[in-house]
Amino acid sequence: MGDMLMEQRAEFKSMKESTKADWDIIVARYQPFAKELPSRILAHLRLLGGDSGGFAVDRLQHSLLTATLAHKAGEDEEYVVCALLHDIGDTLGSWNHPEVSAAVLKPFVSEANHWMVEKHGIFQGYFFFQHVGMDRNMREQFRGHPHFERTARFCEIYDNPAFDPGMECAPLEFFEPMLRNVFSFPKNSIYKNTCQT
Repeated sequence: MGDMLMEQRAEFKSMKESTKADWDIIVARYQPFAKELPSRILAHLRLLGGDSGGFAVDRLQHSLLTATLAHKAGEDEEYVVCALLHDIGDTLGSWNHPEVSAAVLKPFVSEANHWMVEKHGIFQGYFFFQHVGMDRNMREQFRGHPHFERTARFCEIYDNPAFDPGMECAPLEFFEPMLRNVFSFPKNSIYKNTCQT
């Protein structure tokens, strides 16, 4: 029956006309698609390669350096994957990359790690906003938040120094098993119990 569902398509033209049989087909097709999310994320990470945006390293190397620093410091797997993906939003979210990166991670990571990725752009600005006519203390609006220090630390010791082309850097393949593990099943999704991967 499973193979047959994989060949079928739902017949409704409007969701309010859909039936359980339609959704059995859709769920059967969705499960293998969802399982390939880590592969799509890896492919999207590779899109960051070759574009330096004027920095000393390209966007992929910056991501790898950030994750390498976090891994060497003994951060847990989920944190390292957040470090790896913190700028994955650069390609589609040129004006809001932290929020895009955080949206990709949100179903799979803790609230603390999600907040850290979502706000890292403002916190990283502490080191350079004054050079582009912005307020370097913009992060102060979050002072007192439970994840303020975590995010400040992420930027200070992992994101901030990860622009050195001479720094030792693990390859993307090193992080692939970690990424696949973190993205193996959502922790926070309205769909996690209906479309189990």
